Amino acid sequence: MKGLNAPASETGITHGRRLWLYGLGALLLGFLVLPTLIVIPMSFSASQFLEFPPRHLSLRWYEHYLQSAAWRQATVTSLEVSALTAVLATALGTAAAYGLLNCGMRAARWASAVLLAPIMVPVILVAIGVFYAYVKLRLLNSIAGLVLADSMLAIPIVVLVVSAALRGHDSRQEMAARSLGATRLGAFMRVTLPQIRFAVLTAAVLSFLTGFDEVVIALFISGGDHPTLTRNMFNALRDQIDPTIAAISTLMIAVSTVLLALALIGKPRDGG
Repeated sequence: MKGLNAPASETGITHGRRLWLYGLGALLLGFLVLPTLIVIPMSFSASQFLEFPPRHLSLRWYEHYLQSAAWRQATVTSLEVSALTAVLATALGTAAAYGLLNCGMRAARWASAVLLAPIMVPVILVAIGVFYAYVKLRLLNSIAGLVLADSMLAIPIVVLVVSAALRGHDSRQEMAARSLGATRLGAFMRVTLPQIRFAVLTAAVLSFLTGFDEVVIALFISGGDHPTLTRNMFNALRDQIDPTIAAISTLMIAVSTVLLALALIGKPRDGG
């Protein structure tokens, strides 16, 4: 009995010694999350201007958002671009991660650096380069242009997430499938992909959120018949401080939270 109780006792002592670490983690979490959550009560304000805390509660800004054709169009554009970005970036990023992991060439390191460059370079520089390229290619103010630009930012995230999963999976099972006659693609789809499905799903969610939240590139290349939600929000905040943006921000927080929760729910218990 003494031997059985020893681990629990040691665990309690360990947790006690780490209380300061837990407290520091809670403070950092609050520092990161609380400023974002402040926008939620602001979205229910009846005031003509943004105020915290709200003196009177109302749903007027949610009603204004739902009744505005401009806001609805921007929302549809953002959802369409984000969904297409998730599909394109997840497919290309997963293929790139798999290829880099299984490539024995020294050039793979350089290729990996190139793939990760978009998240290491300031977004404003990427936006300027994309803008001048799109002027030549006539892709400004287009859905295709937005999807390609957002995918450029999302692919590095997919590569990082999927690469980590691929390093942890059992590659011998895929090799066994190929030795039995399966093609490389068939072995990947039937053996490897099921093992890393949670990582791929997570990468897809992050890609969707990358396209949904991106504002800097959208300011440069979106507009006309295809303005994004974040572009309209930036313009509303800059020009008239429209409280509608608080309602939209709250909805965006809800969407992001739900997507991340669904990704976590889909995680297999064995961590695969």
